[in-house]
Amino acid sequence: MSKTVLALVPHPDDAEFFAGGLLANLIAEGAKVIIAVASDGRRGSFEHTADDLATIRRQEAQRAAQTLGAEPPIFLGHPDLEVDTLPPGLLREQFIRLIRQTKPDIVVAEDAFALYEVHPDHRAVAWAASDAIHFANLPLMHPEHLEQGLEPHYVVEKYFYGEHLPNANKIVDISQSIERKIAALGEHRSQVKFLVEDVIRQARIAGLDLQAMLGEAIEDPLQALAWALRAQAAEIGQRIGVAYAEAYRYVRFHPFVENLLAMQG
Repeated sequence: MSKTVLALVPHPDDAEFFAGGLLANLIAEGAKVIIAVASDGRRGSFEHTADDLATIRRQEAQRAAQTLGAEPPIFLGHPDLEVDTLPPGLLREQFIRLIRQTKPDIVVAEDAFALYEVHPDHRAVAWAASDAIHFANLPLMHPEHLEQGLEPHYVVEKYFYGEHLPNANKIVDISQSIERKIAALGEHRSQVKFLVEDVIRQARIAGLDLQAMLGEAIEDPLQALAWALRAQAAEIGQRIGVAYAEAYRYVRFHPFVENLLAMQG
């Protein structure tokens, strides 16, 4: 039977940006991939209004999921850069509900224990996802779900990503899927433009000439971002001798269970 994969992410582009290669690999293997987006992404722009950007980013996320081969995204719709101000436990409950609804074999989420995460939405989603992943199997966690027909569910495979991930223990070869990852990320046009423009502004303040360093790529935000993504994936790929890769902290069972499995060979 094909696997179900649930990605719990803060913003409309995060699934593709951080785990697009892994998700594309799983889809190629026949998996059903569902991306759940916590925030509406309305703050990340130097040109759009917040309301316009929220609409644009929803449409971009839908096109990106289609390009990747995933299911239509689930949008929780919380305001961008305000996810950390939600009532305590709200996001955790929503994630537990999604896990019980979709019954994923694999969940992909940001690692709550990754270093130097500056974005409050990322920190909030990482902790809510970690809690939900580890406790969605307990019947006394939100027993009202059971009354609604939602059974507790244990997620076997957990892939945790992070920009600074010191405890990565699984390197995933994405050499065959990096172009699909870049194509899907390219559908997030407003965010790609914003991210590149933000870097260019900082480079100018630092006195760097990106035009001389990147050449024509600087004129095309997607080309510039693709260059950076390939460089990062190539560095990770070197660890296992492949062209391109992504790094994760991979978890299945309690360490005691894992040790017993290892003893059995």
